[in-house]
Order: sequence, then structure tokens, then C-alpha cells
Amino acid sequence: MPIRPLLLLAAAALAAPALAAGPLQVTSQVMVEAKQRAADGTTKIALVPAQRVVPGDRVVFTLAYRNTGTQPLADLVFDNPVPRGVAYRAPAPNSPAPELSVDGRRYGTLAQLGAAGPDAVTHVRWRLARPLAPGASGTFAFHAVLK
Repeated sequence: MPIRPLLLLAAAALAAPALAAGPLQVTSQVMVEAKQRAADGTTKIALVPAQRVVPGDRVVFTLAYRNTGTQPLADLVFDNPVPRGVAYRAPAPNSPAPELSVDGRRYGTLAQLGAAGPDAVTHVRWRLARPLAPGASGTFAFHAVLK
């Protein structure tokens, strides 16, 4: 099974607004870590759009959300499936740790789920603790690697 079309299809499916007619605007983006040489000769890691990826590539899935309405939105839960061929690794820096699932139904930590490791993760989920105010926005992100 080719990995590249899988990631691009997953990214395209997640990039559409979750509630097209509602006040919650949600977009998703997949970036790949790429080494770039700086002018001083050092090498740094940069995130670039995931257009071509191969097994072993490290990717970052980012979920951005915004309340475009005039009322606060409460009880928001963001569930992001982990595409086949991709292994969850960890939350991205500055992103809260998500709840994890190995079956899309039960969520918790890997230890609570009895999972052998992060390769078993099939879904990640975040819950907003407080209502999302009108005009407010935020992002969640996690690191993964192509199998």
C-alpha cells in the first residue's frame, strides 16, 4: 500500500471544516520534518508540507480550531484518527497531551489501555476544559512516524 497517497488523502479528509454550517471552524494539516542547511553551515529541522513521504519520515499532525460564532461553544471534543501506516509518537511541544485510543472507543493513557506501546494508537482525542469564547482559537498537535 503506497504511503504517500494515504497521508495526502488523510490530510485532505481532515482539512475540511468539521461543522461546515456551524460556528466551529476546524482544519488539519500534516507537516514533515526536513533537514535544512543554514547559511552558517549548521543543519536545522524545519516543518514543511507533507507532499512526499517515505517510511521512517517524522510527521506532525496539527488540528486548528476557531469559534466563528457569537456564542461560546461548550463540551468540545476533537477526535483525530491516526491513519494506517502511521505510528503515534507523542504530543507536539506546546500542545497538551491527548487521550489515546487503540480501538476508537475507549480512551486513556497507554498504561490504562493495556497497550504495548504507541504503535497501537488508532485515535487521539482532546477535550476543551472550558467553553470556547467567540473569536477564540487554538491548536493541538502530535508527532508521528511513517511505518
